[in-house]
Amino acid sequence: MFRFALPQLFRACVKRFLTLLRKVAMHTSLHSLRYYAGCFTVFVALVALLSPSAYVVEQPGPTQDVLTSVSRIPVIDMSGSRVKEHRDTGKLLMLTVSTSGVPGYEIPTFYALLSWFNPQREVLPREAVVPVGQTADDYEQASVHEMDDSQNVAQRVALQYAAKKLGIHTDGVKVRLHIEDIGGPSAGMMYALGILDKLTPENETGGKVVAGTGTIEKSQKIGAIGGIRLKMIAAQRDGATWFLAPQDNCDEVVGHVPQGLRVVRVSTLDEAYTALKTIGSGHNVRSLPTCSATMQSKK
Repeated sequence: MFRFALPQLFRACVKRFLTLLRKVAMHTSLHSLRYYAGCFTVFVALVALLSPSAYVVEQPGPTQDVLTSVSRIPVIDMSGSRVKEHRDTGKLLMLTVSTSGVPGYEIPTFYALLSWFNPQREVLPREAVVPVGQTADDYEQASVHEMDDSQNVAQRVALQYAAKKLGIHTDGVKVRLHIEDIGGPSAGMMYALGILDKLTPENETGGKVVAGTGTIEKSQKIGAIGGIRLKMIAAQRDGATWFLAPQDNCDEVVGHVPQGLRVVRVSTLDEAYTALKTIGSGHNVRSLPTCSATMQSKK
């Protein structure tokens, strides 16, 4: 039975295949080679647009008031027999930049292209943001490590400043910092200011919303950070009227300050804390130093 059925099945398959070839040939004859070249070009373009981009897209990220809580846990939690936390009526906003295109958060090329036309986004080569060959795990670990180091330095520096400059007894004071889904070192200054705000009875912000960014070193120096233009946009978006900026970032600040936001340049923790108290009091605010085109030209 199979000896006769197989040849018949084979002839049927060949017949259908030939019929299909004739239909394809007829369809092909109706269009020029230019038509098919165009279709192929469109196909290649779609593949390219949907493929992972070699660029990173940054945009204004969420802000966090370091004087409040996250998931009912205080961002700054202090304990100790002599500790008495004081509440401030204003806000101290730490700022973030949302980054897409880094390891583990790849984006298609078409998203990067669209972002070129968005004034609230910045498109950068991936190599300018992360080392070549860095994996998603490496990226996460590096971000967490930078944040941990920043928090540790901020705690030590703030307690030293409180003891030496403000005369506050800090022996036995323990500080725990809590934040979620944020990495990097740029919140160091705001952590330190938040600790000082909670340790002192003064209402440093005077009820105002003050934002700021900058790394902090053991020497109490405030260091430059990335994405400051985007962070100013986030600060203004979330209600800040004052912005503390590292002096070393002034060249990126000039010409990009959002309407309604006043920038104060700082280079040390003492300058930042003094500026914060001046802003809160509302006195002599015009004397506060800012970033200017003159500073930029001197560089």
